[in-house]
Amino acid sequence: MAELTVQNLGGVVVNVAPGQTVLKALHVAGIDWMHACGAKGRCTSCRMVVLEGAENLLPDTAPETRFRNNGRLKPNERLTCQAQLTGPVTCRVPNQTKLPHLSYTH
Repeated sequence: MAELTVQNLGGVVVNVAPGQTVLKALHVAGIDWMHACGAKGRCTSCRMVVLEGAENLLPDTAPETRFRNNGRLKPNERLTCQAQLTGPVTCRVPNQTKLPHLSYTH
């Protein structure tokens, strides 16, 4: 299991199993996370900003590469519906995809 720490959600730590996407692990842990396309890699609403541990993410998937190439995904962002971990990662929820019913820290 790899650990994902979400810095601006109070530092919550989520265990991500091998082969499991970050989004699936967040949902299993009961954490609501924006995702508009049903976790199909067709939008960027589920993105996370990677603060530490980028080397512990599997390489970009085809949808992430497409969004990165057309400027819709920054170098330090990954799609939670696509990203898988091999080790610890610290991220944050981008301002533009924060959910109104959750309390975020700085």
